[in-house]
Amino acid sequence: MNKQRSIAFHTLGCKLNFSETSTLSRLLEQDGFVKKHFDEEADVYVINTCSVTDNADKECRHLVRRIQRKSPESLVVITGCYAQLKPQEIANIPGVDLVLGASEKFNIVKHISEFSKGDSTKICSCEIDEVSGFNASYSSNDRTRTFLKI
Repeated sequence: MNKQRSIAFHTLGCKLNFSETSTLSRLLEQDGFVKKHFDEEADVYVINTCSVTDNADKECRHLVRRIQRKSPESLVVITGCYAQLKPQEIANIPGVDLVLGASEKFNIVKHISEFSKGDSTKICSCEIDEVSGFNASYSSNDRTRTFLKI
């Protein structure tokens, strides 16, 4: 019998990011992942980044270093605005395994299932004007208010 995999999330930035993290969490929980708190040890860590704040790169690097110290065998996935804008810069951060841009973040289940720790860092992104799909996002039980992406 396969061990149930665990996942932890950290969200930087706006309410939209929190809404999208909530949606990503539901997708992965539906796929059998157990959600853990970011400070706990998990098999996969997802950081949903922001590009608006001045220290987005520093904060992302700091979080990846924390994961590496705590759980070096864990898979590290970076998504969000910073991942869309500077995917190669993020891929160069030691410990980052997957970089998912705007067009690929909601395919996270597929990308995680196809990736093994130790593979070369994989970037799955496209130019923002090539994004053609829309994924509805909403928060549920993660925030005090519901946020609906329109």
